[in-house]
Amino acid sequence: MGFIESALIIAKKDLALEIRGKEIVTTSVFFALLTILVFGFAFDLAHSQGHQFAAGGLWVAILFSGALTMNRSFLYEKDNDCLSAILLAPVDRSSIYFGKMAANFTLMLAAEAFIVPVSIVIFNVNLMERFWLQVAALLLGTLGFTAVGTLVAAMSVNLRVREMLGPLLTLPVVAPVLIASVEISTGLIRGDELDQFIVWYQALVAFDVIYLVVPWLVFEKLVEQ
Repeated sequence: MGFIESALIIAKKDLALEIRGKEIVTTSVFFALLTILVFGFAFDLAHSQGHQFAAGGLWVAILFSGALTMNRSFLYEKDNDCLSAILLAPVDRSSIYFGKMAANFTLMLAAEAFIVPVSIVIFNVNLMERFWLQVAALLLGTLGFTAVGTLVAAMSVNLRVREMLGPLLTLPVVAPVLIASVEISTGLIRGDELDQFIVWYQALVAFDVIYLVVPWLVFEKLVEQ
């Protein structure tokens, strides 16, 4: 079985389980919406500086909801004692990681389809006015976050404190992605020229490449521990 084929099978399996149970997306969306509401009441978004809070609030909501999504990446296999069986399958071990990451990436995008419209209403800011540039920021930021979160989920799946340890390990590592994403979204909302924050797009792409290559190199050794 080829690398891409095995990764797609893993991704389809995870997505089918989520469609059937609707546990991860429901929980993460609810948590994200609660975060947005807190930001909406905590800051006076009527002033011009409210646009800066809107970008930060959006990405904090995405980050927190994603932490819940990533943390459960390998729990289906762990709870049903299937993890060892998957690792014994005659496929490239890294295809397991990329299949899980693809499923997490899809689930996060589905959650963002709800988070972004609610953010526009609560913050009273058109976050998607420069649509394709903002979509690019969302895709790149989400990709970097899921790449790290899926790897951390694999590291912590056998630990008792995985619910707490997962986010604690993930958030510091993805801080550069979060900072770059917030800077891009803030610049887009303010109407800045693209050349004023193009460097942040370049930083996002660079970190995404790093966060994809490193798991590809270490995942097989990691899951054998």
